[in-house]
Amino acid sequence: MTEQTIICHIRYSSFESLPESEQSLISCAIEASKRAYAPYSQFHVGAAARLQNGQIFTGNNQENVAYPSGLCAERVALFAAHAQCPNIPVMTLAIAAYNAKDSQFHLATPCGACRQVIAEFQKQSGFPITLLLYSPEKVVIIKDAGELLPLAFDFPQ
Repeated sequence: MTEQTIICHIRYSSFESLPESEQSLISCAIEASKRAYAPYSQFHVGAAARLQNGQIFTGNNQENVAYPSGLCAERVALFAAHAQCPNIPVMTLAIAAYNAKDSQFHLATPCGACRQVIAEFQKQSGFPITLLLYSPEKVVIIKDAGELLPLAFDFPQ
């Protein structure tokens, strides 16, 4: 018998069918994507992190000609949130990715490095981080970002 891991997620067929609080957070991520610095990939990613107290921090990808010196939108948003509010947990992270090559938003999941950072934020706070992954065709909600990296790196205790 082979075991399978299934990621528990919710799919909404339209942005408009989401609760207003989730629409608002995704809108922040979309706006952040417009300010991304992505001259090499043309892939503009925005992220918006909502903290437990309702405060929102945004970030966007920052590329650099000396690859891999840039940074992903998710980490920019999370690090900004933690720098300003180190003791307030991140509860939700919205991600919106715009491809300038085809002028469209596409569903995008966090890269491996971002998954590791999100996993550590979850562990540190003791709260799961919900991910909102946006595209015009659907929004995917993952209630526990830890499902994206079930064997995250950690130091033995």
